[in-house]
Amino acid sequence: QVQFVESGGGLVQPGGSLRLSCAASISIFRLNAMGWYRQAPGKQRELVATISGSGTTNYVDSVKGRFTISRDNAKNTVYLQMNSLKPEDTAVYYCNRHPPTTIYWGQGTQVTVSS
Repeated sequence: QVQFVESGGGLVQPGGSLRLSCAASISIFRLNAMGWYRQAPGKQRELVATISGSGTTNYVDSVKGRFTISRDNAKNTVYLQMNSLKPEDTAVYYCNRHPPTTIYWGQGTQVTVSS
């Protein structure tokens, strides 16, 4: 059974940084494209960033230039470096395949950007 465990969230002031990690229970090399998603209170879950098996990345416009997705296949881990955080980035962040597989959703990690 595939499991993703997200970590690294927390409370940060506007303009601050956080690095999220997503540890997979199986080889992410086999999963090919991976993504980070987020769900803010009262909103639907949205795709934030993706990374292909070859390392090609894509971002939603609202995080371009601020967030960086990366992967370490040897560690079965996907990362999301978040800089210049804004209050509107507040959400629970999840990782999953891209496109996502419903049964693979984990608990996520809470990111709160507030002064």
